[in-house]
Amino acid sequence: MTSKIEKICIEKGLKMTGQRKIIAKIISDAKDHPDVEEIYNRAHKEDLRIGIATVYRTVRMFEEAGIIEKHDFGDGRARYEESSGEHHDHLIDIKTGKVIEFHNAEIERIQEEIAKKLGYELVDHRLELYCVARK
Repeated sequence: MTSKIEKICIEKGLKMTGQRKIIAKIISDAKDHPDVEEIYNRAHKEDLRIGIATVYRTVRMFEEAGIIEKHDFGDGRARYEESSGEHHDHLIDIKTGKVIEFHNAEIERIQEEIAKKLGYELVDHRLELYCVARK
């Protein structure tokens, strides 16, 4: 089955090797925001010939093509997710590293309002909430 990332790569005219297809599927199927090491571990289970350098090169190619997005959640690791085209924000559990995606219309409205009050038009933003679970 062709992953969403693989389909986009084909549409953009990128060469898709067997190893790139595996890496694309790993990222497309991810329910988390894996870093390169985690992508490598998952891909290596699928094909033992996939090396870490191949994963780094492929992830960089996908990122440069705008197919995936890179995030830095303050833990020293670049994490990746498929570019969805739909805006969402992130809540990060600083103890477990779990990342939860969310969208809140009221937060979006407030950000627009703040920019407008300060004499600006909001063109983009990124919201990351760093949290710990309640006890």
